[in-house]
This record gives sequence, structure tokens and C-alpha cells, in this order.
Amino acid sequence: MPLEKLERTQLIPTTLAEAWSFFSRPGNLAAITPPSMAFQVTSAPQETMYAGMIVTYKVSPMPGLPLNWVTEITHVEAPSFFIDEQRIGPYHFWHHQHHFREVADGVEMRDIVHYQLPFGPLALPVSWLVKRRLEAIFGYRVQAVERIFGSGKP
Repeated sequence: MPLEKLERTQLIPTTLAEAWSFFSRPGNLAAITPPSMAFQVTSAPQETMYAGMIVTYKVSPMPGLPLNWVTEITHVEAPSFFIDEQRIGPYHFWHHQHHFREVADGVEMRDIVHYQLPFGPLALPVSWLVKRRLEAIFGYRVQAVERIFGSGKP
């Protein structure tokens, strides 16, 4: 199975401090995740994100398929970026970079996700479905962020 990449950029009309405050708190992830995923953070809430932090979730990536997911925050450079990596979950490999950069109209948020499905070539028949699902999740996220912060569009 090849390593796949999903990249998204969004302009958020807010300050870097406000963007960082929201996105660096794992508890806020449910607010930008489609309700159909039944997403919930199961680890104790933390006020400050730090490298080495373990975050646990329950999530249903497909209806009727509840999963436990464990990620580790591996890198943090506040307020510019953080990286989470899956330790236990549905992917063979998951590496998600979250970048924040102050720009003229607010904050440019950029996500870079590298992922690989489990089961090697056996996953090929469903790889397009997973890619489409991830694109839909990140599409929902754009709309949710606009509801929370407003639209960054002129």
C-alpha cells in the first residue's frame, strides 16, 4: 500500500493566539468532526499540549464501526505547529501536521496528513473509499471552523 497524502489550507479570520488556543486542545476536536463519526475524547482533558502527550478517542469512521484511537503529540512549537501520530487505530501509519501562520487577514491553517492503510495490497479495493471519507471529514471541518470563527473569504 502506498503512503497517501492529504493537504488542506484554510484562512481563519482570527488571531494566532486564538487559533492556537482552540486547535491545541484535543477536547475541541469533536466540534470540528462530523457528528456521524460519534467522536469523543476519552483521555483526561489537558490545558496545555506538550510533546509526548497521549490522547485517546472513540470514533466510528464508518457507521456501525466503533474504534479506539490513540495518538501521541510528538512535536509542539507553539503557536506555529504540532504533530500527532497514531499509536493505536485504524491506520497502519498516520502522521498529521497542523501548521498555523499569521497572515494579513488572520491565520492560515495548513494540515498535512500522511497515512497508510493496514493489510498491504488487500486494502487497495477500499483505498478510494477511505480517501473520499477523509476528504469529506476535512470538508466538514472547513465548514465547522467557519461556523466557529467566521469565513476567511473576502
